[in-house]
Amino acid sequence: MISNFFHTPGTKKFRINPRFYDPDKEERDERERRIKEELGIVDEKVDDGKPYRPSIKGQFRAGDGWAKSSESARKAQNRRLIWIIMILVLVVYLFFYSDFFSA
Repeated sequence: MISNFFHTPGTKKFRINPRFYDPDKEERDERERRIKEELGIVDEKVDDGKPYRPSIKGQFRAGDGWAKSSESARKAQNRRLIWIIMILVLVVYLFFYSDFFSA
């Protein structure tokens, strides 16, 4: 136990697999696409039935349903605010206009 108390973890290595931009490949793909378009060849893409999402913005929140949506979170926040205001109004009423605190 004492040895674990003074133990400091080692440094973590930063590993990233770099992605390189290949202008030759881009040019080759664009040329191939133009030639196929001119010849009337259509690439058949597999459609999995899911709509294409160009970015991941908001997908963590709406993904599996583990997090509330922004509208339900806003409703819960408003409900909480109303309860807090009601409790504060009750405390102020009891403090100033009632004999509850002055015995």
